[in-house]
Amino acid sequence: QVRLEESGGGLVQAGGSLRLSCATSGRTFSVSVMGWFRRAPGKEREFVAAINWNSSRSYYADSVKGRFTVSRDNAKNTVYLQMNSLKPEDTAVYYCALGLRPYITTMTPTADDFGSWGQGTQVTVSS
Repeated sequence: QVRLEESGGGLVQAGGSLRLSCATSGRTFSVSVMGWFRRAPGKEREFVAAINWNSSRSYYADSVKGRFTVSRDNAKNTVYLQMNSLKPEDTAVYYCALGLRPYITTMTPTADDFGSWGQGTQVTVSS
């Protein structure tokens, strides 16, 4: 059974940076898309970023383009989300997710493209 565990969340001032990590157990990590989603208070879960199994391509929500960078280390079964220039509206619980396929097939992945989820890590950006 696949397990995903996020870490790296916390409280940061606007303009600051955080790096989230997601450690994954199981043999499917290295052949699967990995993604990040978030859920802000009172809002639905939304796509943030995703990366192909071999890091050949990554995708971002418009709201985070140019500020967030997704990367992965298949040798460590870990995916990362580097978040720079954070804004109060980035405040949310961030979830990593294991994709159902090795390549992203849409410009905006949805939750249906992922089969396993972590418990989430809280990111709070103060103004």
